[in-house]
Amino acid sequence: MRSLVGAAACLLAAALLAPAAAQPKYGPGVSDSEIRVGQTQPLSGPASAYGTQGRIATAFWKMANEKGGVNGRKVAMIVLDDAYSPPKTVEQTRRLVENDHVLAVVNSVGTPTNTAVHKYMNLKKVPQLLISTGASKWNDPVNFPWTTSFYPSYEMEAQVYARYLLQNQPDAKVAILYQNDDMGKDYVHGFKAGLGDKAKAMIVAEASYEVTDPTVDSQVISLKASGATVFFNIATPKFAAQAIRKTYDLGWKPVHLLASVSSSIGAVLQPVGPEKAVGLITAMSYKTPGDPTWDNDAGMKAYLDFMKAYYPDGQPADTSNIFGYSANQLLLELLRRCGSELTRENLMKQATNLSGMQMPMLLPGVTVTTTPKDFNPFRKLQLARFDGTSWNLFGSIISAQ
Repeated sequence: MRSLVGAAACLLAAALLAPAAAQPKYGPGVSDSEIRVGQTQPLSGPASAYGTQGRIATAFWKMANEKGGVNGRKVAMIVLDDAYSPPKTVEQTRRLVENDHVLAVVNSVGTPTNTAVHKYMNLKKVPQLLISTGASKWNDPVNFPWTTSFYPSYEMEAQVYARYLLQNQPDAKVAILYQNDDMGKDYVHGFKAGLGDKAKAMIVAEASYEVTDPTVDSQVISLKASGATVFFNIATPKFAAQAIRKTYDLGWKPVHLLASVSSSIGAVLQPVGPEKAVGLITAMSYKTPGDPTWDNDAGMKAYLDFMKAYYPDGQPADTSNIFGYSANQLLLELLRRCGSELTRENLMKQATNLSGMQMPMLLPGVTVTTTPKDFNPFRKLQLARFDGTSWNLFGSIISAQ
């Protein structure tokens, strides 16, 4: 009799414990029906060309929610305008975290803007996830374990250009235009590191600009006067376009290296005049719409179908749209992998344990890899040259290692 009573007690205890063990774990912004996330974007201001990433995010989650969302939950993406102004970023990010109680802030644009909330997000232990900037500071798991990027490292990209010059134009004279912030300085640092002992001899001029400057015309004039045969254009879209146009107008014909942050055909090269951009060289990690190489590619077809159906006013060739689309695809996968444990801690765990993940719009051979000790998502790039219509890949995939 005692054994039967004991067995019954054990079964009752197991029955009571089983539902508790199966209960989902939710963090802020999560319920049985919704996952709330947010981002800040320059929908206005000097870097408003990047604001299209916010519109892509809204369109992507409209599509994803119509298809069932994430494990039966709809995703509410809250997009706030920070005008690429760090004080405004602080205000809007605090609103997302403290008023909207989002699970995470995802794919916000800009080095200075994300820097303004870097410490705040980590002190609050809120994921600052897949941010759209490649500054080296985002890869700091020890001091900032709640921040990851979704952009190739600026330093790595600059080293790719340096290797190209050392192999093909070792006697080049290089002039550099850069934005005077962490983004621009990371590119310059990586470029000099890539050139190594030859940096002092090869770099003949440098000029910086502030994001509040009206133009960079005077900087380009002074760089041309240096006698440089290579122009490394490290500028955000508005200023990159000005530099391309001024270089053309001056009749200066250097080898023109363009930082990938401004390689968008739709947002930069078409407005400035494609004929003025012929011959530009950039580094790429993604497939380019319009390149016949991808005419029958499933990932490209899905992207173009999405743009036509959910963001018809957007330009498929705009690199911000490609990266925004890909970042939200990755967020969707990370949320799926969280299963019923939709907490900030588990989301970060998933985001920092990606092994050779292939994504539809990335070039073959370019994958996403992160570890708890290394948050840098991209390790490989490929060079491309603009022919007046599209970017043409050349050479082979180049590893950062």
